[in-house]
Amino acid sequence: MSLVELAQVILIAGLSLLSSLVVVLFIIQKAITSPFPVIKRRKEETHFLDPIAIQNVNFPSISDAPTLDLSVIIPAYNEEQRLPKMLEECVGFLEEKSRDNSFTYEIIVVSDGSSDGTVSLALKYSKRYTVDKFRVLELIENRGKGGAVRLGMLSARGRYLLFADADGATKFSDYDKLDQSINNISKDWQSDAIVVGSRAHLEQEAIATRSLFRTFLMHGFHFLVWLFAVRSIRDTQCGFKLLTRSAANTLFKNLHVERWAFDVELLYIAERLKFPIAEVAVTWKEIEGSKLTPVWSWIQMGVDLFLIWFRYTIGAWQLYDQNKEHSS
Repeated sequence: MSLVELAQVILIAGLSLLSSLVVVLFIIQKAITSPFPVIKRRKEETHFLDPIAIQNVNFPSISDAPTLDLSVIIPAYNEEQRLPKMLEECVGFLEEKSRDNSFTYEIIVVSDGSSDGTVSLALKYSKRYTVDKFRVLELIENRGKGGAVRLGMLSARGRYLLFADADGATKFSDYDKLDQSINNISKDWQSDAIVVGSRAHLEQEAIATRSLFRTFLMHGFHFLVWLFAVRSIRDTQCGFKLLTRSAANTLFKNLHVERWAFDVELLYIAERLKFPIAEVAVTWKEIEGSKLTPVWSWIQMGVDLFLIWFRYTIGAWQLYDQNKEHSS
């Protein structure tokens, strides 16, 4: 057998094996996945504590009409150390903005199964500013950042909803940039739109301070995001995103991924639904204490990216029908 014939045999065998693996993966994914997210929420997670009245109060639903301008959702997993600085900046900005009574807001800290003093810390702010402005959603078990953000969003009262990381890496006053941008691409809160805070303009500076290996991981991740999911946004992972209430209602009821790659699925869905999306540069600085484990987290996100693309492509995941409910 000549080398050419041997190469052809190997190629055919390889393609056959690959085809078999795809078929097996197709069958497995169809069998084990639900086409719509099953949003699980324990009874204890449907209410918040009013530390002044010492009583539990039920959260509203995002399906209800909004009653204030902005809801800020802050997912927090064991953030007792980093959360105070972020909250001081966040509350200070929002309090100043609300002084003329034309702007109303709420903050919802979602403790994602924290085992430290995150909940106690957040409740102090709830007592200081009252539950009209500050609420704490305590999840019994760790869901992952996407799961925590989703339940916070589904419990919000705002016409517009912002989720912001608990580490305070993004300058909170950059909210004004996102607010201006979302008003440019949407009529009001009943329109669908999302604005993404972006660190893409800081990429060259980041490369200069990172190791070659971490730079390689960063570029590899960006390529996988572009290949499998999101084409219109350069930075999908910045934890500073503003949505209209209508968009949040649709996107978070469609969301399957509850770990770090949830941002990518969120934007993937938005692109598929042709929602207006804008990317706005924000001020950002790296804060110590990240929960990401560089290599393992990137591997997890890489697998999630492929599965997002594959599951939607084969129809194992489908887009939410607004006329039906798929939660329990």
